[in-house]
Amino acid sequence: MEKDIISNPVMWTPSDERINSSQMFKFIKAINNKYNLDLISFSDLHIWSVNNKSDFWSSIWDFFEVIGSKGTEPYIEPINQMPGSKFFPYGKLNYAENMLSGNVSGTAIVFKSEDKIRKEISWKDLKTQASALANFLKDEGVVKGDRVAAYMPNMPETVIMMLATSSIGAIFSSASPDFGVDGVLDRFGQIEPKILLTTDGYWYNGKEVNITNKVLDIVKSLSSLKRVVIAPLLGIETGYVSNRFVNYHEVQEKYFSKEMFFLPLNLNDPLYIMFSSGTTGKPKCIVHSNGGVLLKHLVEMGLHSNARINSKVFYFTTCGWMMWNWLVSGLLLKSTIYLFDGSPFFPNAEILWDYVDHEKINFMGVSAKYIDALSKENVNIINKYNLSDLEIIGSTGSPLIHESFDYIYKCVKTDVLVASLSGGTDIVGCFIGGNPMSVVRRGEIQGSILGMDVHVYNENGEPIKNEKGELVCTQTFPTMPLFFWNDEKNEKYHNAYFNKYPNVWCHGDYIAKTENDGFIIFGRSDATLNPGGVRIGTSEIYRQVEQIEEVLEGLVVGQIWQGDTRVVLFVRLNPNSNLTEVLINKIKNKIKMGASPRHVPAKIILVNDIPRTKSGKIAELAVRDLIHNKKINNQTALANPECLEEYKDIKELSV
Repeated sequence: MEKDIISNPVMWTPSDERINSSQMFKFIKAINNKYNLDLISFSDLHIWSVNNKSDFWSSIWDFFEVIGSKGTEPYIEPINQMPGSKFFPYGKLNYAENMLSGNVSGTAIVFKSEDKIRKEISWKDLKTQASALANFLKDEGVVKGDRVAAYMPNMPETVIMMLATSSIGAIFSSASPDFGVDGVLDRFGQIEPKILLTTDGYWYNGKEVNITNKVLDIVKSLSSLKRVVIAPLLGIETGYVSNRFVNYHEVQEKYFSKEMFFLPLNLNDPLYIMFSSGTTGKPKCIVHSNGGVLLKHLVEMGLHSNARINSKVFYFTTCGWMMWNWLVSGLLLKSTIYLFDGSPFFPNAEILWDYVDHEKINFMGVSAKYIDALSKENVNIINKYNLSDLEIIGSTGSPLIHESFDYIYKCVKTDVLVASLSGGTDIVGCFIGGNPMSVVRRGEIQGSILGMDVHVYNENGEPIKNEKGELVCTQTFPTMPLFFWNDEKNEKYHNAYFNKYPNVWCHGDYIAKTENDGFIIFGRSDATLNPGGVRIGTSEIYRQVEQIEEVLEGLVVGQIWQGDTRVVLFVRLNPNSNLTEVLINKIKNKIKMGASPRHVPAKIILVNDIPRTKSGKIAELAVRDLIHNKKINNQTALANPECLEEYKDIKELSV
C-alpha cells in the first residue's frame, strides 16, 4: 500500500454549529423522524441512501418540496437495471416550473463579463423573460422533443432560453462561443435544432471577440434551423439581416404580457443533450432526463453544497461544460446564481476573488488547474480579502493535488470546506464529492455522493480498498443517460460504460478508496501508464512536476517502445527557464523521490503549449495517438488544436 493513500492528515473540521445548521443535518433529522431511525453521521446517511434507494429518492422529493406528482409506487422500476431503470416512472413534473415557481423576491441571477458589464436579473424579470421566450418558441412551432441550441457566452439569456425550452418540453443544448464552426457543427449538426440562440461576440482578456462571421457560417450549414435569436453582448453592428434572424429584445417586447405554461412531463422525458469532449471522433450526444437532473442536482446542491433560499452560488464555467448545467440548478433551491464570462486572469489573477468578496458569495467553484495556476504564481488571497461569507470552494475538471489543498488553506482561507468533485458530462453530476458534515483530508475527496453506490474494482471485478483500480457504481441512479442521440441499438451507450463489468457502471477513472472511505483519483484509466507491466496514474507524476518552480505545466503519456511502454513527459516552462540537463535531472529526482523510480520518465521534452479540451482538461489521449502516428479525428474538441503540430515526428521519440 502506498503511504499517501492511508495517511492523509485532517486539514479542516466542521464546527458543531456548521454541521447543525447544514441542510444535510436537517435532512438526517427528517429521515430519522419519518422512518424512526437513529442516523447520526454522514456515513450513516450514505449507507441508508444506497440500501434504501426508493425511500431515499422519495424523501428527496418530499424534503425539497418538488412541484409535480410522484405517481404510484414503485418509485424505481426495475430496481437495479443498468441501463433501463426509471425513477418515478408514473410521475410528472416540469424542470422549469420547479425553478420559477413561488413568490421569491430579490435577485435570481448576477452576471459579470470581465470588468465590462455587471447586471442583475430579479426573480420577477427571470420569469417574465422566460415566459416571453416560451411563447415565442410555441409560435415558431417548437413542440415537445424539438431541440433548441445556444451558441452563447455564460450570460443570463442562455439560462432564460433553457428555462423557456424546458417549460414546453423541448430539449436544450449549448456550446460556448470559443468553439470553431466545425466544432459547433459536429455537435449541433447531429441533433438538428429548430431554434438557435446566439450573440454578436464576447470579451476575453479585455478584448472584443466578434463571432458574427462564425455564426453566419454555422447558420448556413444548419438546414434544420427555422429561426435564430440574437442576444447582443458587445452591442456591435452585425451582418444578421436575414429573415431567419430576430433580436432577443424584440422578442421580449412582442411577448411581454404572455402567460407562462409549464407542460407536465414524464420524469424520463429528455431535458438536455450534452456532448462528450473526446478527440477520437464526433462528440457523443448524451441525452439526460428532466426528472433525473432535477433529483440529482437537488442532492448535490441542496445537501452536499448546502445551497438554500438566498444562498449565493458561483461556478466559473462556460456553456460548453457540464458545470454550467450544474450551476443553473441552483435556481431549484431559490439560490442566487452568479455567472462570470471571460478570462479568470484579466485584468489580474484576483478578478474572481474580487467577484466573490464583493458579492459575498457562499459557494465558489473552479477547476483544479485554476487553483494550481494561482499556487504557481504565489497569489496570496488570504491577506487581501475578507471572504467571511465563503463556506465552500468546489474544485473539479481534474484531480486536486495534495499541494493545492495546502495552498487553499494557507493562502486563501483557513475555515472553508474544500469540496473536490468528480463525475462528468456522462452523468451531469458527481459520483464522489464533498459534504458539510465530514472532515477534509489532504489530497482526498471526502466520499461518495448520497444515493451513489461507488466502489473501486480490480481487474477481476472485486471491490478493493487501499489499492488502485476502476471507479464503478453498482446501483442505478437518476442521471444515467436516457440514451445517446442517433444510437438506435444503444451500442455506443453500452460500450461506453458496461463493457467491462456486467450491470455495473465503469466510469473510466483510475482511483483508490482510502482508510477513511475517501477517494484519491490518479487519472483516467484509459490514460494510465504500464511501464514494465506496472500500472501507474498520470496524476502521480503531475503532482510532483507541478511543484517544480521552473515548470508551468506538464503532459505525460505512455509510448509503446521495444515491446514495453516508456513514460514520456512533455513540459511547458516559465519564460525565464530552459530545459537544461540540470533541470531534467531535477525533474527526474523529484518524481523519483516523491512518487517512485518507475514513475520517472524515460524522455522529458520541451513544448510551447499543452493541448487541452474546451473544458480545460489536458488532452493526453490526443498526444498519445499523435506520437503513435494515429490520426486525431476531432481536433475541434480542443481549445488549442494548433499546438498539436509540435507533437508530430519528434526526433527524441525515435531513439
